[in-house]
Amino acid sequence: EWALTVLKETALEWSKRASITYSTSAQRAEVVAAYTQKADGRRIDVPKDNYQVEINQGKDKDSPVYSDNTTLTVVFPDVAVGDTVVFAYRLIQTEPLFPNHFSIAGNFSKSVAFDDVRVRVDYPASMWVQYQTRDLTEKTSETNDRKQIEWAYANPRPTKSTRRDFSVYDPEMETGYAFSTFRNYGEIAAAYGVRAIPKAAVTDRIRKLAADIVKDKTAPKEQARALYDWVATNITYAGNCIGIGAVVPRDLTFILDNKMGDCKDHATLLQALLAARGITSTQALVNAGSTYRLGKIPVVSSVNHVITYFPAWDLYADSTSDSTPCGILPFQDQGKPVLWVEGYKEGVKTPVKPIGSDQQTIQSVMKMTDDGSVTGTLEVTQKGSSAIETRAWTRKLTKEVEEDLVKNVFRGQGMIGQGKFEKTDPTALIDTNYYKIQFSAEKFIKLPGSGAFYIHPIFNAGSSIQSMLADSLEPETLADVVCSNGTVTEEYVMTLPKTLKVLAIPEDLAIKNRVASYQARYRLKGNVLRVKRTLDDRTPGNICSPQTMLEYKKFAEKVIDNLKSQVLYKQ
Repeated sequence: EWALTVLKETALEWSKRASITYSTSAQRAEVVAAYTQKADGRRIDVPKDNYQVEINQGKDKDSPVYSDNTTLTVVFPDVAVGDTVVFAYRLIQTEPLFPNHFSIAGNFSKSVAFDDVRVRVDYPASMWVQYQTRDLTEKTSETNDRKQIEWAYANPRPTKSTRRDFSVYDPEMETGYAFSTFRNYGEIAAAYGVRAIPKAAVTDRIRKLAADIVKDKTAPKEQARALYDWVATNITYAGNCIGIGAVVPRDLTFILDNKMGDCKDHATLLQALLAARGITSTQALVNAGSTYRLGKIPVVSSVNHVITYFPAWDLYADSTSDSTPCGILPFQDQGKPVLWVEGYKEGVKTPVKPIGSDQQTIQSVMKMTDDGSVTGTLEVTQKGSSAIETRAWTRKLTKEVEEDLVKNVFRGQGMIGQGKFEKTDPTALIDTNYYKIQFSAEKFIKLPGSGAFYIHPIFNAGSSIQSMLADSLEPETLADVVCSNGTVTEEYVMTLPKTLKVLAIPEDLAIKNRVASYQARYRLKGNVLRVKRTLDDRTPGNICSPQTMLEYKKFAEKVIDNLKSQVLYKQ
């Protein structure tokens, strides 16, 4: 039950409605009370006409395919500034997500006003439980064979937070509570495995499919990669919000027939295909959000994603990503506590990418004419994250978009240009990539006359030096944030018109700190300008402290000043 008083006009619109969403196959819900308490004391109950129910259901009497969620919404009548809206509902779990277990956690931000919060847990006295609170007042009692815990909290004067970056979030730094019947995280992994592992049984269909996929590959690691690639590129991602299906994988027949599934379905299908080839794997639970540390009290909501672990090679894979190669994890899965469903070990984390694994080289050769037009080529060689991202992007390029790609890039820079985009075949899930641009553009620089121009890649689908530094100029000073690393080299050979007189070129720069280095060299010989810049970011991923980011800011400011330096000329 909650009551909300509207203090300002800006809060009026979103205060007029309230909703509850629940699984119809595993829960029941009912509205106990819903009304507007006018400032003058009058109570206006929500009329039945102000109720709306949205139901996900299958055709006729069939079960829904991927969601049986029902949303019940009420619209409060005659709400004005100074009024209070009151909403009370009862939600009954008719089938537990995990039999014989229960866990829940909640937080209250200090930047939100809470006049009166009360949380009450009532449970059998014989049940083993553990819980933790932060800044809550606690009261306990016991009646007959049941125990009760009640927590109270008030924060009538919220404080405005200046934190902007919540890419790393630790719930235990907030006011709140956690309650669980699980003794440790191993029990959560085991509870998931009870119903998930049997779903990965090898059938004749799975055995035949696995054989068809691996074909003539004999090495186990090659077979594992082929099976992963097939699941990642053939099984589309779709959420599963049907009752206990939220934590139990679908049957493999359904997944294969429909070529769709969520993370649990992906991991279960892949495990079965691997087992058909005699390759051991286990499903693994992680948090794919902003949580990088498990709380003291094990609650199910701490993990929200399922990936695959190969014990023989100590490698992880996430087949819900249709672009990430086997053995490499998407960034959001890296550096996270991981719960192996089989062979659980406490304190295990997924790996972060090794320093130096992300590399990109940009080589640009261009020739300018007397009227300021330019022709040239740009070649980009990538390894690591930028290669994976670019391959994913080019994999989805239509022929029509590709034909006008260079033209549209120039148009976005306020120029008339054209060119040809050449790429390697992006089909394979690998972490290397190459592409080339042949281009021409009118009035690249202002001629005749005098002026200045920046030196920058005219086209970049990966990470330029500028883009790698962009987020570091306003670092988060209150909390840890996610961070990454990589090496980018930019090389330019620019042949200028012989009628052009260069007045100044940027100065060389070489700087280095604890986590990064930058070198820039500019040489003009005759009418040919050669430039080489290298940024080597060795920030240990995937979390950086405010102190590290402040240090990085000082470094980045000097680098960006160098990138902003221009070539001055006259004709």
